[in-house]
Amino acid sequence: QVQLVESGGGLVQAGGSLRLSCAASGGFFTQYSMGWFRQAPGKQREFVAAISWNTGLSYEADSVKGRFTISRDNAKNMVYLQMNSLKPEDTAAYYCAGASGFGASYVRQFRNYPYWGQGTQVTVSS
Repeated sequence: QVQLVESGGGLVQAGGSLRLSCAASGGFFTQYSMGWFRQAPGKQREFVAAISWNTGLSYEADSVKGRFTISRDNAKNMVYLQMNSLKPEDTAAYYCAGASGFGASYVRQFRNYPYWGQGTQVTVSS
């Protein structure tokens, strides 16, 4: 079973950048698609970005396209989310997740991910 641990969250001013990291252990990390979701207080968990396990193909939510970039290093069992031009509305707890499938619609559904990290808080001040 894959265990996921996020890090890199924090407080940043609007327009700033953060890089989130997700360390995976156990299981067969290189066979899982990896995604990032976020959840703000009182709101549903929403898709941010996902990357395939082997091709590097990725999908991003429209709200972050052009600002956030997902990447992975299979040799290190790591997934990253580079977040630039941050906005106050990006404030949320960010979660790393692993899934066995991949596809434009599939990766946007949090119910398709059986493995989740504990989350890391990102707060963007205006």
